[in-house]
Amino acid sequence: MTIVFMGTPEFAVPSLRILLDRGHHVAAVVTAPDKPRGRGQHVSCTPVKDFATALSIPVLQPENLRDPSFADALAAFHADLFVIVAFRILPKEIFTIPALGAFNLHASLLPKYRGAAPVNWAIINGDRESGVTTFFLQEKVDTGSILLQRSVPITDTMNAGELHDVLMELGAAAVAETVAMIDERRAVPYAQDDALASPAPKIFKDDCRIVWDRPAHAVHNFIRGLSPHPAAWTTLNGKTVKLYAAREADIMHGAGPEPSAVASSVTPPVREGLTPGMLRAAGDTLFCGTARGAIEILELQLEGKKRLGGAEFLRGYRLAEPAAFV
Repeated sequence: MTIVFMGTPEFAVPSLRILLDRGHHVAAVVTAPDKPRGRGQHVSCTPVKDFATALSIPVLQPENLRDPSFADALAAFHADLFVIVAFRILPKEIFTIPALGAFNLHASLLPKYRGAAPVNWAIINGDRESGVTTFFLQEKVDTGSILLQRSVPITDTMNAGELHDVLMELGAAAVAETVAMIDERRAVPYAQDDALASPAPKIFKDDCRIVWDRPAHAVHNFIRGLSPHPAAWTTLNGKTVKLYAAREADIMHGAGPEPSAVASSVTPPVREGLTPGMLRAAGDTLFCGTARGAIEILELQLEGKKRLGGAEFLRGYRLAEPAAFV
């Protein structure tokens, strides 16, 4: 089978790799244009382009997906199928080119979490399960007929980065299986139930600000749902603080093989009287109040400083009383 693969980030690379490993002919790769990336804003190419060029696979990087020259270039490859993993929204005149259609890999169990950030929202909302879906493209985003789904549990401590990595590998296997189903004419797509749909909109910086006037479990889910990127944030004395890891104080005793004697003896009184956002230290443990209960802060980064564990932060930062995240 001849395939054109479309993808941009690291998430897409295992899917491209497995298609090649399974002996499919990937005639070309389509990815985002080179652009400034990272802190230094050096011009660089996408992870998918890096992988493809190392194997001498032709790469297309269209600025405008509706440019007729792009459609002509794709048609010249005579692909049987387009496989899309973490790419842009394709116009109908593009995804209808191949005879066997075009399918997308999405990092949720559709129709749940249609949109740009399904991994983050699943954890923010406290879901116990996630997964991947392959589906044929339609004009309306993430609404096409489902080909295959695979699910995984979400643990209480898993963050968005960890779930991303699990789904990246699970998704690659789903892509390979879906291509085999289509190639062998075994695919039986079925329509999504729009009544069960939920959104997963793109997350911007302002969306990442922690609202401390929420229960501890919700704050904990919010922090891990945005970790390590784009990262939940708050402020302390006018400076931005990013929080990467926390846990509910009520479950602290069960975390780790040997809780410290100091933490075990002082945790209950330390939590008493903590209002939302209020900080309190007990030995080398940092707590913050919420609307109901408290969280222990495990990893954070003060503006202009390096990322630190909670204990390390307390050793280097004088926590004035009263102190509070805002």
